[in-house]
Amino acid sequence: MSDLFDISGKRALITGGSRGIGLMIARGFVEAGAKVTVSSRKAEVCDAVAAELSAVGECRSMPADLSTEAECRRLAEQVSEAEGGQLDILVNNAGATWGAPMDDFDDAAWDRVLDLNVKGVFHLTRFLRGALAAAATPDDPSRVINIGSIDGLHVSALETYSYSASKAAVHHLTRVLAARLAPDLITVNAIAPGPFESKMMAATLETFGEEIRRSVPLGRIGEPTDMAGTAIFLSSRAGRYLTGTVIPVDGGLSTTI
Repeated sequence: MSDLFDISGKRALITGGSRGIGLMIARGFVEAGAKVTVSSRKAEVCDAVAAELSAVGECRSMPADLSTEAECRRLAEQVSEAEGGQLDILVNNAGATWGAPMDDFDDAAWDRVLDLNVKGVFHLTRFLRGALAAAATPDDPSRVINIGSIDGLHVSALETYSYSASKAAVHHLTRVLAARLAPDLITVNAIAPGPFESKMMAATLETFGEEIRRSVPLGRIGEPTDMAGTAIFLSSRAGRYLTGTVIPVDGGLSTTI
């Protein structure tokens, strides 16, 4: 039991790892002894976060704009080369949101979100399939963790049509990929976060923070260790027999109301 949640030495790529949910997971992984690569669109921010986390453990920066297939391929090739053709953990966290009244919700509001939140998850996973399979064993499968949202599980009060649809798509894509990649000894699971302190949630929490806290059955906003702990569980021996699951981490917001 002493190593049930051990991920030390595992090679992990975390997209959108320079802020918010991705940074919570990246920090938790580094502190747990994993060898972490963080990727995000803004190179200077990505580099700064990698430098900060390198003071704690092993972390490096590989910036990329994962809203395009070409960039997904480039990042996958760069990571695979740097890791000797093997990758233990892929966390597909990079994402975007958009909010506007229904009458103003045009193609740009859909394309920007779906290109990154859904197509980016699919393309990066398929381009890294070989490296994930190369690292996998029957006793220790490789892991893909997709970051969805409780907005893909219940109807949001906000007019974020493309975001909610994209996260529901991520949840089902998780199940489809879990079935396809199981023969390669790769598990695919999703985490559906509720309210956490992040840049994406900042404006919402500033305006509705107290109301949101009161609506959460456990009475608080999520903390970084809540998110890191779930990702570590899925990546460790404790989570090796789970695949195709969507785990809400939301204080009961989507599961008890």
